[in-house]
Amino acid sequence: MEKPKAGGIIQNINLAKIGVMSVPDRPGIASIVLGALCEKNINVQFIVQTTDLNSRSNIILCVNKNDLETAISAIENVRPDVNAEKVIYQSNVAMVSIFGPHFRDHPGIAVIAFSSLASAEINIIAISTSISTISCVIDDDKVDKAVEALMSAFNVTSKNVYIASEGLSLRAEKGDAKSG
Repeated sequence: MEKPKAGGIIQNINLAKIGVMSVPDRPGIASIVLGALCEKNINVQFIVQTTDLNSRSNIILCVNKNDLETAISAIENVRPDVNAEKVIYQSNVAMVSIFGPHFRDHPGIAVIAFSSLASAEINIIAISTSISTISCVIDDDKVDKAVEALMSAFNVTSKNVYIASEGLSLRAEKGDAKSG
């Protein structure tokens, strides 16, 4: 099978993951949580929400590691309003994203991405996809290995690897995967 063509890889470093766990599944929960972060001028760079078999939701999001303390405080302030059982966090995560342009036209793109990360012994903490992008939250010390695995799986050259920094994606220089 021919390797699919990817537009590039974005690595987003210096992130922290926050989980707002076991929340009643009802309208407005995400709005309340994200509104509390917005009031503190915190940019949320990753969001995924799931609902379990007991109709309880979990919201997983990533913020800049420097905003973690303020973000936790903001979420704890609205925790009674959303009836969250627990707020958890992990301060040492990164995100790797592989982007299209024609991912929606090729079944199995996610399998290739996830298999390449598994082969590199990288655990995926959370996944979010769009029509042309697959994003995975991983431990930050695995970001270089993840980028290498995705580069190989999708025939991406180093000139198409980007580092997200201050909301901008800057081209990574070879051997400079963690600068930002």
